[in-house]
Amino acid sequence: MTLRVLAAMSGGVDSAVAAARAAEAGHDVTGVHMALSSNPKSYRTGARGCCTLEDSRDARRAADVIGIPFYVWDLAERFHEDVVEDFVSEYAAGRTPNPCLRCNEKIKFAALLDRAMALGFDAVCTGHYARLEGGVLRRAVDQGKDQSYVLAVCTPEQLAHALFPLGDTTKADIRLEAERRGLRVADKPDSHDICFIADGDTRGFLAERLGSVRGPIVDADGNEVGEHDGAYAYTIGQRKGLRLGTPAPDGRPRYVLDISPVTNTVTVGPREALDVREITGERPVWLSEPRAGAFECRVQLRAHGEVHAATAEQDGDVLRVRLSAPARGVAPGQAAVLYEGDRVLASATIAEAARVPA
Repeated sequence: MTLRVLAAMSGGVDSAVAAARAAEAGHDVTGVHMALSSNPKSYRTGARGCCTLEDSRDARRAADVIGIPFYVWDLAERFHEDVVEDFVSEYAAGRTPNPCLRCNEKIKFAALLDRAMALGFDAVCTGHYARLEGGVLRRAVDQGKDQSYVLAVCTPEQLAHALFPLGDTTKADIRLEAERRGLRVADKPDSHDICFIADGDTRGFLAERLGSVRGPIVDADGNEVGEHDGAYAYTIGQRKGLRLGTPAPDGRPRYVLDISPVTNTVTVGPREALDVREITGERPVWLSEPRAGAFECRVQLRAHGEVHAATAEQDGDVLRVRLSAPARGVAPGQAAVLYEGDRVLASATIAEAARVPA
C-alpha cells in the first residue's frame, strides 16, 4: 500500500537513508527538516548536532539526490518550550532528564506528527534504529545503535503512524548504502551529547540559566565535606568533579547519592550506597496491553545502559519495578523501559529509587 510519508531529515546519514528507503518502497515521500533554533549557531556547530544551518543544507542536498520535495519547518518555539525549558527545570528540581526522550515525545511524534496528519500524510518516517512489526516496537538488529529505549515514550497511536526503515540494518551497512546512493552525508560524523548545548558543557549551560547558588556537599551522616555552586550541576552516581575538601575516612572514592533542591544540598557516599532494588515510575505508557498483576520482564534504566531482570506491576497510576539484583546510579527523571525479549512493553519516568539497606 502506498502511503503519503513525511520524512524527518536531520541532515545526518541515518535520516537520509531512511527517506531514500521509504521512497524506494514506493511511498509518496516529502522531506522536512525541523528548524529547532531561531538562531542555529546558538546550538551545535559543525557536524556535531541536528540544529545547524549546515545540517539543513545537508538535508536539502540529500532530498535532491533522492528526488523528493523538501521543506524546512520552524519548530524552534515548541522545541524550546518542550525540550530545552523542560531540561533546565528538571535539573533545577534535582532530576536527570533525557532530552532525546522528550524530543521524541513532544516534537517528532507530537508536534511534527500532528502537523503531518493535519496535512494529509499517513506516516512520519525517521532514521531511528528500531523495528516496528505489526504495531509492536522491537529492538534494532544493531544492538549498539538500538534506540527503542528513547522511542518507548511514544503511544501505540503515535507508533501506528511511524516508519523506522533502518531497524533491520547495522550502522556500518547504512553508511555503505548511503555511499552507493550518492548521498554526501555517508561519512558525516554522528551527533553526540545534547544537540542544543553548543560546546557540550552541560554545567555551564545550566549555570547561565539558573545562576550560582552555593551550598554544602555532605556525607551520609550530614558532615560537610565540600561546597558546590549549584546542586543542579550534579547527577546521581557522579564521581568526577565533586571538588571535595575532606577525603573519605577509608580513602575510597565517593559518589553523588542524593540531590536536594529544597535545601540545596548534595549528599555523597561510597559506591555500594548507590545500589537500588526497587523503582517507582510515574506516567506509565503501555505499548502493549497492560499486564494484570506482577510479571517478569527486563528493564533498561538509561539509554544504551545495562538491562536488568525484574518483576513489574502496575499499581494505580504508577509502575513498580523490583530488580532481581541491585542496579547502581539510578536517577529520577530518567526512563524505566520494560522489555520482553526484544519487544518493548512499557515505559515510565523514574520518580523514586529505593536503595538497598547497608
